[in-house]
Amino acid sequence: MLLKDKVAVITGAASGFGKEASLLFSKQGAKIVAVDYDVAGEKVVEEIKKNGCEAIFVKADVSSDEDVKNFIDKAIQQFGKIDILFNNAGVYVPGKADELSESDWDRVININLKSVYLVSKYAVPHMKTNNEGVIINTASAAGIIGFPDAISYAASKGGVVSLTKAMAVDYAQHNIRVNCICPGTGETGMTKDVLENKELREMFLAPIPLKRFGQVEDIANAALFLASDLSSYLTGVVLPVDGGWTVA
Repeated sequence: MLLKDKVAVITGAASGFGKEASLLFSKQGAKIVAVDYDVAGEKVVEEIKKNGCEAIFVKADVSSDEDVKNFIDKAIQQFGKIDILFNNAGVYVPGKADELSESDWDRVININLKSVYLVSKYAVPHMKTNNEGVIINTASAAGIIGFPDAISYAASKGGVVSLTKAMAVDYAQHNIRVNCICPGTGETGMTKDVLENKELREMFLAPIPLKRFGQVEDIANAALFLASDLSSYLTGVVLPVDGGWTVA
């Protein structure tokens, strides 16, 4: 098992990448703290427990300082440590600069970017105590290349890329590795409505050299690699998992 006896805190764990990573990490021996604003996360924890693994669910707003402190405290109370943090929670609101409301801008930035800072703020001291840890942040291909009609999303994910690099430098001395994954267009709940439109589906598929959309398993497998000792010499890495989209 790649993550035997490790404790992993995963945000956005109720669906998509976070759900798949929670299930995969638990099968590899990790104890899971599944965090989400959606109580569907409870079902994820039930599934993990049915497989004979340990997990707890905490309902939280990852952009709230109070909520974040609370679920990090619960992780320590339940399992005594935090080895892995997967900052995965995210939202998407379409819109150009002259169209997007200030409230939607703030919501996307707070959930996609501010949350990475907040959760790390409370998790890192526990990793420092153990002189080791792994932080994985979900960014996006939109944080690397231009992405249409998504100004707040692209800005937030570009911020995650830069934040990842800065944190990698800050915490290397404490043996804490910080990397991020940049998914391309994937078939998830977030993209379901868009990809059901035949014309839009063909438009988004066209620039992908591997000619398929990403699946939740693709991102979860990348996260497992970064969480495990298989990537023990990697920090500050920005890993596109996008079928070649950002290099085409």
